[in-house]
Amino acid sequence: MKKYLMLFVVVLSFTAAYSMDKGKWTGFIGDDDCGKKGNNKGHADCAKSCIKGGAKPVFVIGDKVYKISNPKKVETFIGDEVTITGTLTNDVLEIETINK
Repeated sequence: MKKYLMLFVVVLSFTAAYSMDKGKWTGFIGDDDCGKKGNNKGHADCAKSCIKGGAKPVFVIGDKVYKISNPKKVETFIGDEVTITGTLTNDVLEIETINK
């Protein structure tokens, strides 16, 4: 029984390690209403309006849209192209630093 428990713990550790991706990405801060349409500079006014209306900010790279775990960090970057350093876990981005 102990062998199976240890095996389970090892597998769980590797699964957790592989589901997290620490890195640096460049993309746009958009809104979850428009999603991947927010992947351009022309979407800035729409993103600001949608977020003011209650939509949540997201990080958009190409056709991929990531939720943001700490949205307060992007409040001044809505609609902007930014470079983010952080950790991506299951399509949720935790931001460490953000730069224009």
